[in-house]
Amino acid sequence: MIDYKPYVTVIIPCRNEEKFIGECLDSIIANNYPKDRFEVLVVVGVSEDGTREIVEGYADRYSSIRLFDNPKKIVPTALNTGIRSAKGEIIMRMDAHATYEKNYVSKCVKYLQEYKADNVGGIIITQPRINTLLGKAIALALSHRFGVGNSVFRTGTKKPMWVDTVFGGCYRKEVFEKIGLFNEDLVSTQDMEFNLRLKKEGGKVLLVPEIVSYYFTRSDFRSFCKNNFRNGLWAILPFKYSKIMPVSWRHLVPLAFVSSLIGSIAISAFSSIFFWLFWLILGSYFLSNAYFSIKISKKEKDLKYIFIMPLIFGSLHLLYGLGSLLGILRAAVSKQFWKNRFKK
Repeated sequence: MIDYKPYVTVIIPCRNEEKFIGECLDSIIANNYPKDRFEVLVVVGVSEDGTREIVEGYADRYSSIRLFDNPKKIVPTALNTGIRSAKGEIIMRMDAHATYEKNYVSKCVKYLQEYKADNVGGIIITQPRINTLLGKAIALALSHRFGVGNSVFRTGTKKPMWVDTVFGGCYRKEVFEKIGLFNEDLVSTQDMEFNLRLKKEGGKVLLVPEIVSYYFTRSDFRSFCKNNFRNGLWAILPFKYSKIMPVSWRHLVPLAFVSSLIGSIAISAFSSIFFWLFWLILGSYFLSNAYFSIKISKKEKDLKYIFIMPLIFGSLHLLYGLGSLLGILRAAVSKQFWKNRFKK
């Protein structure tokens, strides 16, 4: 039937999200999808704040919201708990750090059906959690091609396109029956690995610019740096647990950059050519960084960005690359890594 609305299960993994979970749930409740055709499963880790109490309050007021506990605390366990309990024909992952447009659910379902995709997602508009100059600069870096490469769901697109992964994700439930659940060994990047596994099995992932959410990113420098290092680490650690390429090539660019700097300066002790190569690489990066920082400053009409953006871009790329180097060391000494390499 043309008017048939498939039942949708929304899964929200969260832990220590008392500042964001209420606004997130309000935006989902306000969606224009028929209220009797979707449920919201909030899977709460062992929170040290008032997250659980807030979700309990929403569950008491709205019969469509259910709360589940996640003793292991990690995202893939939360997702798998939700999938196993889902009533829906369609399963959507949503993030507690985000709010969603009123047509978010209906647009996801519409494009999933029209394009016969296996997973559909949209673009995120990155916003600072704290509206300071530093917070804005971090948000700008995480939505700029120089900052995040060809991560299209962050940088935007004008028309629907097939991609390797999306933010969140709206899946047909049968996808999980076909290729399995999320890998619980992966504390991070489990969505990337899942979508690459999906594509390897012939699945299709669609990005639609009409599907919009607003993501609130870290706004203090210390948390930003820690998160960059962690993301770089988890761009490599999935190789311990997977025989397929578990991340996209763009995630390895900071590793190549940092490795080239360290390698060239180390070898320069034996050959002056590598000394000059080091400065060529670093100088090229500095000029590129300055160029894009100036462009952002002009666009934002604020000279302060000329000084802060190079620091933010540099911290993003260098710490991500250093995290990936540590990931290589951890993978190299892992029996699991070598076992997967030689497994038939």
